[in-house]
Amino acid sequence: MKIIVPMAGRGSRLRPHSLTVPKPLIPVAGQPIVHRLVKDIAKVLKQPIGEIAFVLGDPAFFGDDVVKSLTELAEDLGAKASIYRQDQPLGTGHAIMSAKPSLSGPAVIAYADTLIRAEFDLDPTADSVIWTKCVENPEAYGVVKLNDDKNIVELVEKPESFVSDQAVIGIYYFKDVAVLKEKLQEILDENIMNGGEYQINDGIKRMMADGRIFKTGTVDEWMDCGNKAVTLETNAKMLGFLKADNQEQLIDDSVVLENSKVIEPCYIGKGTVLKNTTVGPYVSIGKDCVIENSTIKNSLIQNHSAIKNANLDEAMIGNYVKYNGEFTKISIGDYTTME
Repeated sequence: MKIIVPMAGRGSRLRPHSLTVPKPLIPVAGQPIVHRLVKDIAKVLKQPIGEIAFVLGDPAFFGDDVVKSLTELAEDLGAKASIYRQDQPLGTGHAIMSAKPSLSGPAVIAYADTLIRAEFDLDPTADSVIWTKCVENPEAYGVVKLNDDKNIVELVEKPESFVSDQAVIGIYYFKDVAVLKEKLQEILDENIMNGGEYQINDGIKRMMADGRIFKTGTVDEWMDCGNKAVTLETNAKMLGFLKADNQEQLIDDSVVLENSKVIEPCYIGKGTVLKNTTVGPYVSIGKDCVIENSTIKNSLIQNHSAIKNANLDEAMIGNYVKYNGEFTKISIGDYTTME
């Protein structure tokens, strides 16, 4: 089994945080988004992963440190890491085809700005499984249309009338991904574009037209990391899940608490110091931070930051930030100083 992870985009909806750190590497509950996604997919698949192929963008942004992080992620799962570059932002289909040498055999394709919680077995009768989530407002999503046999027969983007309540979340399984590669090559050769981009859906539609069987795999939780508000919501949900699972240590043994209180669930990284501070619930703080005389809840703070005299709720703070004040609901990026 292979996992193909397109992650070339800069993540403009999560600026300023994605200006200096690729969005898939922004930590949620103490781990980068893409690390949690790949580990969760491997857990759902319940079979060995032989290769994880990452499709990156500009080497100036997705540099050697990113490649090292992703290589270590793959190796920790016992898989080979393959690194590809998408030289132009020409859509989902183009990103997948940037990993053409790896497009053979059974594979999962997953876009790296989402997290899931799921337990299901892949349907052995399916040529492909499209992972979906039941949603209350399907008109806001791309959804699948099912026939009487519960096979997917159509993909409908933001339907004006009801088609189904199963929204496509951006994770796909292919029994042989070479079939998708063939169809996407046709799309590229014929220069078929939607919105100025080559889309995975056009390749999938051609597979359906050939009679390939598509099934749904429904996830229990689908958590987006597209912007600040939903990233904080995802951070809170993930902390709750991790606390309930009791399989990860969320507060490092090296954390120093001086006249401070932690209201769980929270993640606090190595070497962080809290002085006269109350943290939580639903707060993630990275490594080597110092938080003084503050109250922080429902927030995400990355690494090496110093926070003083703060009363923060729904705050997202980057790396190497110095913050001293009483502002709330802020969103400030790396190397910012507010005194």
